[in-house]
Amino acid sequence: MERPVRIGRIDYTNVWPLFYYFPLAAFGDELEIVQQLPTGLNRAMAAGDIDIGPISSFAYGEHFDDYILFPHMSVSALGRVHSLLLFHREPLARLSGKQIALTTASATTVVLLKIILQKFYGVRPVYTPMEPNLDEMMKEADAALLIGDHAIRASWADQGYLVTDLGAEWHKHTGEWMSFAVCTMRRALVESRPELVKRIYDAFLESKTKSLSDLTGLVQEACAKIGGSSRYWTDYFSNLCYEFGPRQWAGLKRYYDYAAELGFLDREVTLHIWNDTTTVQVTE
Repeated sequence: MERPVRIGRIDYTNVWPLFYYFPLAAFGDELEIVQQLPTGLNRAMAAGDIDIGPISSFAYGEHFDDYILFPHMSVSALGRVHSLLLFHREPLARLSGKQIALTTASATTVVLLKIILQKFYGVRPVYTPMEPNLDEMMKEADAALLIGDHAIRASWADQGYLVTDLGAEWHKHTGEWMSFAVCTMRRALVESRPELVKRIYDAFLESKTKSLSDLTGLVQEACAKIGGSSRYWTDYFSNLCYEFGPRQWAGLKRYYDYAAELGFLDREVTLHIWNDTTTVQVTE
């Protein structure tokens, strides 16, 4: 028997719609779910230990020759995200030479911050990776980058810092969408088990559609597990976009082009978009 296909799940609320109604039991022993932080999932996918799942967009850019992207599934935003936040004592334009503590949980947002500061503000801070704890980070640094549920919780308390939403900042300077996570699979899986890939895709899409058509379950679970109000979580899930089509592709290509221009990627990235008959390449 072939081993089960391993699906990676990012340990953040922003991907809940893809998984909330995912019919895992219907696949029997064909699938396993592995839950990790984005950086751990990125490494596991690159090593072949995970076959499919939403990974950091930057991780796709590093290994795009080995990966194929599902359409209609991402974690994207046109503007404010609420969960990708830079907490800082001074305005962005005055952060040159200052120390910025970076979350160790995400590559995409770290590179997005570097692009924003270097490309749009001409700023070159000193970056230090740290565990995602705002109080500890700001003891040693002048600014701190948090993502996901860590950023959300920190934003609920008035810490007295300036707070920049990186999604809003990206849109202000580019007018583009930003896709922070993309649903990716290893090319070898598509080639060896195309029928199973199609069923997994359909299951993800059904979960996404059902979750977003009625946010009640997601909102109640978020309130119970993380805290906050129903209104906050309703706005949060409504503000994110889980689509991945030409508008999101264009924004992500801009991100990759800037990342390559500034030396964060070693070459131009091609988007390989799956459908059930072929793979479409998006280069512009």
